[in-house]
Amino acid sequence: MKAVVYEAYGSPDVLEMREVAKPVPGDNEILIKIRATTVSAGDCRMRKADPFAARIYNGLAKPVKIRTLGFELAGVVESVGKSVTQFQTGDAVFASCGIGFGAYAEYRCLPENGIIALKPSNVTYDEAAAVPIGGGTALRFLRAGDLRPGQKILVYGASGSVGTYAVQLARILGAEVTAVCSKVNVEMVKSLGAQRVIDYTSSDPARLGGPYDLIFDTVGKGKFESCIKALKPRGVYLSAFSLGFSSITRGLRAKLDGGKRFSTGADRESREDLLFLKSLLESGELRPVIDRSYPLEQIVEAHRYVDTGRKKGNVVIRVVNP
Repeated sequence: MKAVVYEAYGSPDVLEMREVAKPVPGDNEILIKIRATTVSAGDCRMRKADPFAARIYNGLAKPVKIRTLGFELAGVVESVGKSVTQFQTGDAVFASCGIGFGAYAEYRCLPENGIIALKPSNVTYDEAAAVPIGGGTALRFLRAGDLRPGQKILVYGASGSVGTYAVQLARILGAEVTAVCSKVNVEMVKSLGAQRVIDYTSSDPARLGGPYDLIFDTVGKGKFESCIKALKPRGVYLSAFSLGFSSITRGLRAKLDGGKRFSTGADRESREDLLFLKSLLESGELRPVIDRSYPLEQIVEAHRYVDTGRKKGNVVIRVVNP
């Protein structure tokens, strides 16, 4: 089968298309013929080994454990192991590959008890592939912040993959949403449910308004002091990016300021979360935002575009055309 592999950390040019052995499902696995995957921030960070912790996980000098990226996918079950009972050949599914990656390929085996669900019939494979990581991350962080109906939330980086889902999910959960993004994305973010949008390119980024019950920084670019000041007493500031030791010091600083909380953590992904997102897709309450689509053969160009930091929502990779 065709797959994209990389044998060195670095720019998108380290990604190469090769012929590799087609996987065979184990007794409790399903073999998925992949229709679509995405270029997520996690894929790019692993490719660049930035942060350095990626090297600890995947090899200090070069990629060893993971050589084919691709965090999420949508496709069709081609075959199943003899112990599989939840899926059958021909099922259309979407899934997270987790930290095993591997979706930049024509086929991927996943355990039947993994983060997999039947694809909603009212969304395309491109759209379904863009849900598990961005949508799941947004959902878990909003739950970690205990967001409730009627509360006020600020979503920083509202036009990215996690941000576009965070705006929609916060609205679905009954919150009043203020979003931060660039001017070019203001109308799109409003269409997702944000009642107020702050254009960081023309406004003082320190003037966030508020006070807010919850601030969710999806891109790690929020100014800590400004965000803490914009929170209500006992408010929560969540960042989707771990900051190492400085996360501890920021947590202490936040607690001293009216009992506020700073955190970079959320629960582990689960199938229950994916099934919840599936129900919202089926009802039409949630919609994936697709910026661009590329064929697998143009994976280098796709990564190069995502590296610009200008993507809106998700960038999809079409492995097999529907």
